[in-house]
Amino acid sequence: MAAIPSTMMPLGTKAPFFRLTDTVSGSIVTLDESLIAKATLVLFMCNHCKYVKHIHLKLVEVLHNHISNGLTVFAISANDVLNFPEDAPDLMRVQAIDNGYQFPYLYDESQEVAKAYDAACTPDFFLFDEALSLVYRGQFDASRPSLESIPVTGKDLDDAIFATLNGQNVSSHQLPSIGCNVKWK
Repeated sequence: MAAIPSTMMPLGTKAPFFRLTDTVSGSIVTLDESLIAKATLVLFMCNHCKYVKHIHLKLVEVLHNHISNGLTVFAISANDVLNFPEDAPDLMRVQAIDNGYQFPYLYDESQEVAKAYDAACTPDFFLFDEALSLVYRGQFDASRPSLESIPVTGKDLDDAIFATLNGQNVSSHQLPSIGCNVKWK
């Protein structure tokens, strides 16, 4: 499977609104739930992607470390489940429960939210400040499944979240995320 880079939405873009179903609770979740957050991360991911699997343990650790400091996280899968059944909502629910996600894992069946964010790959990260303005879109870190010599640290995203939570500027030098393409219908 070819590696696809993220599209790098322009910094300063306001977070597009969404209303999606949480695969664990079955409840409707909206972007409005982040209005009191110091920082909001919208993350496009899925169960089967080798790039997501490569960073998954460290990703969950990094996110959980920041949630207690004011980060709101929305993980979203928009993949076509007819052709990629391992990304179906019932299996997303299992993934979230088995890994103790402290954030909702949302299903974007219509793929309209992924299109609004111009999501291109999994994982694809969009970090917004407290005004819901985009401050970071880029890679988790420099590691890749094919680069075993580079450890998974989450440094790029971790640094951006830390800066945002502490009211500091995030460096505009940002490298695109790389991953499997979003599986469009």
